[in-house]
Amino acid sequence: MTLPLETILFYGVLGLYFGAMILYFLFVAVKKEGLGKGAMGVQTAGLFLHTTAIVLRGVAAGRLPLTNQYEFASAFAWGLCLVSLLFILKFRFTLLGAFAAPITFIIIGYAALQSKEIRALMPALQSNWLGFHVSTAIIAYGAFGVSCVLGIIFLLRDRMKASTGAIWAERAWGSYWSWDPKETWSLVTWLVYATYLHLRIRRGWQGKSAAIFAVVGFVCVIFTYIGVNALLPGVHSYK
Repeated sequence: MTLPLETILFYGVLGLYFGAMILYFLFVAVKKEGLGKGAMGVQTAGLFLHTTAIVLRGVAAGRLPLTNQYEFASAFAWGLCLVSLLFILKFRFTLLGAFAAPITFIIIGYAALQSKEIRALMPALQSNWLGFHVSTAIIAYGAFGVSCVLGIIFLLRDRMKASTGAIWAERAWGSYWSWDPKETWSLVTWLVYATYLHLRIRRGWQGKSAAIFAVVGFVCVIFTYIGVNALLPGVHSYK
């Protein structure tokens, strides 16, 4: 089953995110404030359209649209778009968009390659924990993405010159931890970020070392989401 309207909106989102990316690039190239504002406007329009598409899919499916590879990739891009836009607006840091927009576009492009068929939930996913577990993951992925982008900007500044999942696991699978590949790499990701926060707070880490940790952490996030699914399938694999 596919949704013609949702599909049309999805590809509209794809086009708007691409347009925002190009405008952010032009903003960096020619340093015209109007281009930066235009990029944010297009990104905001894309976010609004994206939200509408996700809601339509949820209504048609009769559940939260967060349970397969297409749906989660789309939501991942939505989360990154939302968090990056909020960061840009709050701190008036338009340059962030030139780095966040390509990542958002790549993720939404990855979603476009996946099957958009709506499938029934497997029994293990028919839980009230689903919405809490996956929605918090989406916002976290968005935040990790922004921290990665900030790390990249910091590392390039000279050249530029300018778990609640375990509780649900016990309910769904009968155990809190089963060493599933996704669980294991989630642990690796958490350890990377926990180390980063510890060193940042207790040892006062900042500058280049902190930026590298932010980038490495997001690489772990991407591998946990895409790499594990492609190379190490398990109970958390999306199809």
